[in-house]
Amino acid sequence: MKRALLIVLDSVGIGHAPDAATFGDEGADTIGHIRGRLTDLDLPHLDAAGLSAAWAIAAGANAIPDPGGDWAWAAMREISPGKDTTTGHWEIAGLPLDEPFATFERFPPEIVGALEKASGVSYLGNYAQSGTVILAELGDEHVRTGQPILYTSADSVLQIAAHEDVVPLDDLYRICRIARKIADDHRIGRVIARPFTGTSGRYQRTANRRDFSLVPARTVLDALTERGVPVIGVGKISDIFAGKGISLSCPTHSNLEGMDRIADCWEETENGLIFANLVDFDMLYGHRRDIVGYANALREFDDWLGRFFGEIGDDDLVLITADHGNDPTWTGTDHTRECVPLLARAPGLAGNLGIRRSFADVAATLADWFGLEAWPRGKSLL
Repeated sequence: MKRALLIVLDSVGIGHAPDAATFGDEGADTIGHIRGRLTDLDLPHLDAAGLSAAWAIAAGANAIPDPGGDWAWAAMREISPGKDTTTGHWEIAGLPLDEPFATFERFPPEIVGALEKASGVSYLGNYAQSGTVILAELGDEHVRTGQPILYTSADSVLQIAAHEDVVPLDDLYRICRIARKIADDHRIGRVIARPFTGTSGRYQRTANRRDFSLVPARTVLDALTERGVPVIGVGKISDIFAGKGISLSCPTHSNLEGMDRIADCWEETENGLIFANLVDFDMLYGHRRDIVGYANALREFDDWLGRFFGEIGDDDLVLITADHGNDPTWTGTDHTRECVPLLARAPGLAGNLGIRRSFADVAATLADWFGLEAWPRGKSLL
């Protein structure tokens, strides 16, 4: 009977990746720039687990701080050609991509036409834009006409926004399921339902977002469930993997709720993996370039982590990482190609684990921990 916890701090990068220039992100550094702007940002529990040490590794510093204690730390690089949620999480689960998902400035007629025909609805927009900006641009027209807003971003996403008083949530989700079937033929990573509320000039996206992902090939999550090891997804994990390899899904509406669910599931679990995503860093603060909000969310998690330390047993595995960066000081509103931290606690594991060459080291570690065959991608920490 073994248990493990894997927490993804969505977008908490620790400095530009070696290939960041290819993505227009050379110099990006989510944690470094936030701490540089807000010099009073104190994250004692994350730093005790090795966050500052991992950041120093990613930066190539000559002196790596050693917080001591019983945690190990590393900086991880992504080998998949992308910087989006799906790509990052799939590689974490042992499925790196050889080719990037498709991206669009606007969707071609064969996609839009098929969507309009299948859903019986016509759409506004159809261009790349920030989610908050597009509500300012098209929200009033949407409310007046009832036409949902179709848009995309630098990521491989087809997003559909609608006011909850104009298009009921069930109808929006139905449209997105139709869009998902169409998107499958065009290698689009995610279809995202983006409901919002409010009035003209004050539109706000709600927590009723839903992600509809492309179905992945086999991941370590499948390997675990095939062997009878329960996999509990907290937050949007089940959506990211289209439910594949997930035994039980616990959706959440905020980081705070997510942390509560992690603690509850951990207390109730004697055998299995709890795989959690905390999305507020990215969704509420990274994309909106809100440095102070991002810092406050980090403080909230750090406070929770300090309380959670006492719940980790000597025979437990805990991994804390991220899926990409989203530097709130950076230009634009998109993700940033960065290294991510890997903070690990397990029996006999401590200290500097250096630079990990793939996010798939997480999958290899989980396979090793639960006694599965060696995972074909990545290298175990154990």
